[in-house]
Amino acid sequence: MTTPPPGQKPTVKQQRAIERERKLEEFKKREARMRRNRRIAIWSSVGVGVAIVALVVTSIVLTPRPATYSAGGTGASVEGVETFENVSEHVEGAVDYPQTPPAGGRHNPAWLNCGVYEEPVPNENAVHSLEHGAVWVTYDPEALTDDEVSTLRSKLPSTYVILSPFEGLPAPIVLSGWNSQLQVDDAGDERIAAFLEEYWLSQDVPEPGAACTGAIDGPGKVA
Repeated sequence: MTTPPPGQKPTVKQQRAIERERKLEEFKKREARMRRNRRIAIWSSVGVGVAIVALVVTSIVLTPRPATYSAGGTGASVEGVETFENVSEHVEGAVDYPQTPPAGGRHNPAWLNCGVYEEPVPNENAVHSLEHGAVWVTYDPEALTDDEVSTLRSKLPSTYVILSPFEGLPAPIVLSGWNSQLQVDDAGDERIAAFLEEYWLSQDVPEPGAACTGAIDGPGKVA
C-alpha cells in the first residue's frame, strides 16, 4: 500500500487501501484469538476427560469388593473352632447366653437384618439371624484400629453376615455361626476365611436359607 506524503490528504484509492489493510489486520487478530481459544478449549476438555477417567479408575480400584465363599460346608476342620448344643426357641425379653458372644440358643422372634453395624446390636435378634445361616462377626473396638476393621470387613461376603462391635469379647475378633464359634487375635488370620467357607449359609442350622433381610435393623447400621 502506498501512503501519502506527510501533510497530504490520501486519495480515495489510498483511503480504500488503508481501510482494507485495517480490516485485514482485525481479521487476522480475530482469527488468532479464535485459534487460541479453540486450543484452550480442546486442552481443557482433554484435562477434564483425563480427570474423569482417573476418578473412575480410582473408585473401581479402591472400592472394596465382597469376598466369595461356597454356601454350606464340607465338614472341614478349622483349628480353634468350638461347637455347642444350644436349643432353638422364640422368646420375648432378654436372654442370658452361655457363650460370649452368643452362638445360638433362645432368641427374639424377629431376626436382625444382616449388614455392617458400627454399634453393638441386640443379641436376641442377631442369634435369630444365626438360625437362618448367617455368620455374626464381632470385634473389640478397643483392640482393633480402623484399618484392621476395614481389613476384617474386606473378608466378608456380601450377604448373610453381620459385622458389629461387641463389648467384653474373650478375643479381639470372634466369629459365630449357629452352635459354632472361632476366636482370633487379628484381622489377618487365615482362619477367618476358613470359618466363613465352612459355616456361612450352613445347612446345619434350624432354618437354613431363611431370610436375613426384611426384619429389623439394629443401631448404627451403615451397609
